[in-house]
Amino acid sequence: MKLITPNDLGATMYVPATHPELTAITQGRKYPELLSMVICLEDAVLERDIPQALANLRRTLTALSSGQPGNDGPLLFIRPRNAEMAAALINDASLSLAAVDGLVLPKFTLDSLETWLALTAGTHLRWMPTLEDPQVYDVSRMQALADALRAHAADRVLALRIGGNDLMSVLGLRRSREHTLYEGPLGYVIKMLVSVFGSRGFALTSPVCELIDSPEMLIRELKQDMLHGMVGKTAIHPSQIAIIHGALKVAPRDYQEALRILNADSAVFKSDGAMCEPATHVNWAHRIIQLGQKYGYVDPSAPDAERINHVG
Repeated sequence: MKLITPNDLGATMYVPATHPELTAITQGRKYPELLSMVICLEDAVLERDIPQALANLRRTLTALSSGQPGNDGPLLFIRPRNAEMAAALINDASLSLAAVDGLVLPKFTLDSLETWLALTAGTHLRWMPTLEDPQVYDVSRMQALADALRAHAADRVLALRIGGNDLMSVLGLRRSREHTLYEGPLGYVIKMLVSVFGSRGFALTSPVCELIDSPEMLIRELKQDMLHGMVGKTAIHPSQIAIIHGALKVAPRDYQEALRILNADSAVFKSDGAMCEPATHVNWAHRIIQLGQKYGYVDPSAPDAERINHVG
């Protein structure tokens, strides 16, 4: 498998498979700052448009596999409508998936684990299961799912994606324009998922903020995402890419503390008024170093809006 870490995802933009500029986006020509994308064959495509979507996908994958110039694009994932569609794509000998890094598995549950294991056996495809089924609200089911993934698919799973809109729909709710997801019932769910999956070594990405005309709300929510250890966020519009990447930048103080933790010769030391304990902070330090190298550093004196720029 291609060496990819969860911290490489950044803003993951979902693009309908029917998009007229799909090839240009996948090649990095349309949005060069985009680090990862999902070609969506599920909710973003109407049933009647599936043939058109599949034909457009085929044209795009053919262009990517042909060695044409300009193929240095984002990490590429496909979100099939269901396991049957995924099987058709994988088993189509005339369709090259060499340029595809993985699949986003829709409505993933413990019951579907065996199916996806069988489908992707012998392939290079990584998984990004989407947690969007009503079972997500049951902590015992999530614990069982996390244990099963750790036992059978730990190397296959790149990150788990939290399907915010589907989970809100279960409750008959929709995102408020005045509040972040963390201020409603999903706040508990996200905390629970971080505890259950994060403690077993899995990374999670945060739900989309569909308020395209409110970058202030996106910034507020991203602050909460970072506090909860999210490795990236779904983007619904290209205007959100730079904002999400800006939130992943590292404070210089955190970077310096991370370096000291990884190179410490004492069990405990004080840094900038805070206790640092390498034995317990080493995982945090490794993540900070990776984020700093990938996304750069923030100017701590600058306001939020001025911190938002392209990946450095």
